[in-house]
Amino acid sequence: MNKIGKYNNVNKPNWKRGIGDRTIRFKCSMQNVIMDVLRGKGWIEAKEDETDFDFFWADRNWMKEYFDQCYMDEHVRINHFRNHYELTRKNLMVKNLKRYRKQLDREVGKLEAAKCDFFPTTFELPSEYHMFVDEFKRCPGSIWIMKPVAKSQGKGIFLFRKLKDITDWKKSDVYRIRDDKTDDKEPPETYIVSRYIERPYLIGGRKFDIRIYVLVTSYIPLKAWLYRSGFARFSNTRFSLESIDDTYVHLTNVAVQKTAPDYDPEKGCKWSMQQLRQYLTARYGIETVEKTFQLMNDIFIYSLQSVKKVMINDKHCFELYGYDVLLDVDLKPWLIEINASPSLTASNQEDYELKYGLLEDVICIVDQENKLTGKEKRIGGFDLMWNEGPVLADDGGADCINPPTYSTNTFLGCHNDRKTQLQQLKKQLAAAKKH
Repeated sequence: MNKIGKYNNVNKPNWKRGIGDRTIRFKCSMQNVIMDVLRGKGWIEAKEDETDFDFFWADRNWMKEYFDQCYMDEHVRINHFRNHYELTRKNLMVKNLKRYRKQLDREVGKLEAAKCDFFPTTFELPSEYHMFVDEFKRCPGSIWIMKPVAKSQGKGIFLFRKLKDITDWKKSDVYRIRDDKTDDKEPPETYIVSRYIERPYLIGGRKFDIRIYVLVTSYIPLKAWLYRSGFARFSNTRFSLESIDDTYVHLTNVAVQKTAPDYDPEKGCKWSMQQLRQYLTARYGIETVEKTFQLMNDIFIYSLQSVKKVMINDKHCFELYGYDVLLDVDLKPWLIEINASPSLTASNQEDYELKYGLLEDVICIVDQENKLTGKEKRIGGFDLMWNEGPVLADDGGADCINPPTYSTNTFLGCHNDRKTQLQQLKKQLAAAKKH
């Protein structure tokens, strides 16, 4: 059964309009929730070989092969930046963060640079293999995690404690470090190796990470939005360091967990961001949880700042990033990775409703239909957190359960009354147009 429409009994605000007298033409490379959203707009779907379109939800391969060859009218919008991989390819993300941390240390000072210490000690292999070995020997008994830089859904990931494990692995056909004694018929696949976070925060004895959505509509100037909703993804098996080979214990990816024998696709292994925030607040109090969520805000802003100068800014482009964050036992958030193509396939009705609302709000902000003033600080479930500087909150958190007391315009895990907000915004824009 085609998954499009399987969960599409969602209340959808009727907010449609074309460019001038012409209905918007769209293309979409994916057959999942985003296709439902685009069709729900009442726009016209362009054929696969057509080059006349106004909006294109493209895959990364299309960007690589065709973006530089296309002429696009000023109003055309596409859902990736040309070199998005500077932030979303695991090795490049770490390289840019390390460089930015050194820049802050040099220009501002160590206190500011320390705010970038939200990613584990990481090395790229093969280029930094000997540096990794030196660090490994300084920390005997530590657990490390290996990840291929260009794969997703947990593919190719493994944990190890002994240097022998990686020595045997690098001699295999999968990976070979070039030196004078090896042939170079094929290049080695690039991996990163990171210190494993051995003391993650557990709920019900299970490890989890958090998927958070950030929308960037421009890098010059930097303009970024944070979505109020997201979810925590739990492992299917209780956490233990005794067996580091058990992927159901250590990897929270849905693609991995759904293969577990007792996985329930309707229940999944997820909590909403609102559930997680309420749980943590009940256990640790508002002040402690605020500090944790403020540290998450720092992750989003500093990571985006780290690529601002290298990202190819293009007025046609925007990007919806899926951030994966892990909490340790001290409630410190750690950045695990950033996804340029976060999954838009729904696993159940609740997941469908989250992703439908998320994508509908993305399209509202991109404003293909020319409705917005450009001064909005909230649109649907998104709050504007950075506009070439931090955005301060006004009364936007009044409807938040345990609202933050700090002044940044971010309300991650707060009440997401996006439908009501869109209706209010529509009335405000209509009233402003009359005047």
